[in-house]
Amino acid sequence: MALEVGSVVEGKVTGITKFGAFVELPGGKTGMVHISEVAATYVKEIRDFIQENQVVRVKILAVTPEGRINLSMKRALSPEQQQAAPEGRPVAPRRPAAPRRSSAPIDYSRGPAQPQTFEEMLSHFKQRSDDKMSDIRRNLDGKRGSSGPKRHGGSR
Repeated sequence: MALEVGSVVEGKVTGITKFGAFVELPGGKTGMVHISEVAATYVKEIRDFIQENQVVRVKILAVTPEGRINLSMKRALSPEQQQAAPEGRPVAPRRPAAPRRSSAPIDYSRGPAQPQTFEEMLSHFKQRSDDKMSDIRRNLDGKRGSSGPKRHGGSR
């Protein structure tokens, strides 16, 4: 049986690794399902989703010139099945990351936010940058000492 890219076939899981699972396809050839293609949800441990000797449906993604067969279990599912987690619970959508807060202090003296020109923003940025650099220099000078590095005299 010729394996065609895009076709969905059944195969038997012959081995599981931390990065994927090997599936024996019809015709005796073996392909691999990468961990990212096992389920429609995040997969930390493959064995939570499949076991060795289990018969699974896979979609053939690619056949490389070297003979490697790339497979996907999640793309072999119907759209409705892709929305469900392994135990039938809906997949929780990922929440967007919380906005990062700037370490720069907020200047309340300006009152409500007023539009700034580019030159004003650039000037403000340069001032903050100069202040930070002087703080860093002052901190490093305190750690090094004021006399600088000591060198031992003498010849080699």
